[in-house]
Amino acid sequence: MHANIPVFIPHMGCPFNCIFCDQKKISSQHQVPGREETVAIIEQHLASIPPDAYIEIAFFGGNFTSLPLSLQEEYLKTTRPYLDSGRVQAVRLSTRPDCIDLNILEILSSYGVKTVELGVQSLHEDVLKRSGRGYHVNQVLSACHLIRQKGLQLGIQLMVGLPGDSREATEKTVEQVININPDMVRIYPTLVIEGTALETMYREGLYTPLQLEQAVDIAAFMYSRFQRHRINVIRMGLQPSEDLLQPGTVVAGPFHPAFGELVKQKLYRQQAEAAIKMHRKQYGLVKKLVLLVNYREVSKLTGHKKANLKYLAQAFNLESLSVKPVQGNERGFIGVTAEGRDKPEIQLTGADFLGILEADYYE
Repeated sequence: MHANIPVFIPHMGCPFNCIFCDQKKISSQHQVPGREETVAIIEQHLASIPPDAYIEIAFFGGNFTSLPLSLQEEYLKTTRPYLDSGRVQAVRLSTRPDCIDLNILEILSSYGVKTVELGVQSLHEDVLKRSGRGYHVNQVLSACHLIRQKGLQLGIQLMVGLPGDSREATEKTVEQVININPDMVRIYPTLVIEGTALETMYREGLYTPLQLEQAVDIAAFMYSRFQRHRINVIRMGLQPSEDLLQPGTVVAGPFHPAFGELVKQKLYRQQAEAAIKMHRKQYGLVKKLVLLVNYREVSKLTGHKKANLKYLAQAFNLESLSVKPVQGNERGFIGVTAEGRDKPEIQLTGADFLGILEADYYE
């Protein structure tokens, strides 16, 4: 089991005001934690985490490496006793790509930091410029190289639907990230948060956010490409914090508290479509079908209110379509068989499905 203990330092250390950003609302935290507050946060989480878990203290929300060095060290000295005692195994943090150099990485490494996540957002120059990020693509590539050179794990955070973004820009960003080959990726849809410059642009008609279905489609494409190249996507969508759920905080945009689940349901629907087409090609028109899937993944296949099953039944003109949960550890597959039969006549693994998507992408 892996567990993170999040310590949010909202907007600390960040000299920029990116047009989409209000970290205090996103993190649902307005006060910057001092040493005592940090210890309290850590102890509170440790009390509910199994002792055999791999535990990381995670500094998120601000731009950690732009903090004054003395404050960086104060935070890291607070975490050091937990590392030395073995109660915590590592520290991770997030920062900007233009706030990384070898000296900083030496200091972080000496205090037990194992993972650095970069708020990259995009690898398209125009998107970065329009979003007020204040750095260039070459600075991102340099920071990634330095983190790798130091032997730390590299995380990349991406956003979809930023000003100037497009499907083509997203595809180019994804391919560059694949070439970088980070250890992990996070994918966030762009939301219009109250009080940000992006809200002003939205009110003035200068920015149009993605619809939820559009954002899910784009994130599904990104997720499938990263999975194909064995890059772990550790989160999709913002954590639905207390402030984020308050009426008026999200002015517009594709917010959903289970955004990542919607993305995976979309991909399971596509995988089921591919499996049914394979079945139809081999066995002809069968009007009553059963889909087989690991029992832990039934909800991903059926979709919210069985939306996936309804879509598939209509798309293939089926009289009935049901799901049979399969026990066992094997996951990611979808089997198809005629109603009344126990074993799948066709089985499409997740890896083979990703291969199909990749072949379609390069056509």
